[in-house]
Amino acid sequence: MTALQNDRLLRALLREPVNVTPVWMMRQAGRYLPEYRRTRSRAGSFLNLCTNPELACEVALQPLVRFPLDAAILFSDILTVPDAMGLGLHFAEGEGPQFERPVRSEQDVAALGVPDPEQELRYVMDAVRLIRRELGARVPLIGFSGSPWTLATYMVEGGSSTDFKHIKRMLFDRPALLERLLGTVTDAVTSYLNAQVAAGAQALMVFDTWGGVLTPRDYRQCSLRYMARVVQGLPREHEGRRVPVILFTKSGGQWLEDIAESGCDAIGIDWTTDLGDARARVGERVALQGNMDPAVLYASSARIREEVTTLLASYGHGSGHVFNLGHGIQPDVEPEHAAAFVHAVHELSPPYHL
Repeated sequence: MTALQNDRLLRALLREPVNVTPVWMMRQAGRYLPEYRRTRSRAGSFLNLCTNPELACEVALQPLVRFPLDAAILFSDILTVPDAMGLGLHFAEGEGPQFERPVRSEQDVAALGVPDPEQELRYVMDAVRLIRRELGARVPLIGFSGSPWTLATYMVEGGSSTDFKHIKRMLFDRPALLERLLGTVTDAVTSYLNAQVAAGAQALMVFDTWGGVLTPRDYRQCSLRYMARVVQGLPREHEGRRVPVILFTKSGGQWLEDIAESGCDAIGIDWTTDLGDARARVGERVALQGNMDPAVLYASSARIREEVTTLLASYGHGSGHVFNLGHGIQPDVEPEHAAAFVHAVHELSPPYHL
């Protein structure tokens, strides 16, 4: 296997020395790019775009043409796994994802099986293989999945939610049923991520979008416990290198010490947690990824640069930091502002690695 020309991301995730802080953006392939919108229009729908490996590869590579990013990330959706479990995913205009068959009863949970990633999710694995091939040795490819708790939330709610009443009713009233559901979803996520590594993903990220809506007790029991089980089931090395795993719980800053004990290599943090405080709390146990407020990208290039300066200083000297936004880039951000962000990180970070 050809050595990577730029392996900063992998090195930083393992807290190894780098010369520049690596940077990528959550949702870096997305609606803020006019070229993405054109490809999405050709696809006809978001789901068509996700399930077409050639188009998924095209949009995954688009941000790397524009910006000197230190990683590519698979273009897909976290709900591909429950869709492959037979729940009937569709995207309603203006309403987000919806499932035709939510999971709410004993029978619903019993009917769920673990999808074969090379069968029901073959289009994702083909996209991973294609993106990896087209990247060559430029930068590493990140694979990803939703966390078991987050996927279960969508599956039980039947789509997006603001009150989470169905999943929390199951949590408080039928905990044994929720445990069975989370166990099945954990097996599916583990299998899915293992297949991504086999297909060519060189780092992995687990997106726990809804862990932050739980109490501390329930977060540890229903979210982190299952993410730790996923981490334990992943290959720690492939193609002669360690495969770093990032866990990201939105609004999860209060649980950093617990997350650091999960076996992951890095923790993604959002902008509600101070980066310097986070580093002090986790010490040398894990790397940190984040955590600029995505709304900063609405500001001028000078203000973006100022914020990058502040966050670099907050983390301080040494490796173990992957610069990113605290959540996904917003669809109406100007691409030039994203460029200013990426260039600022590369230009201003070298003194922290001397």
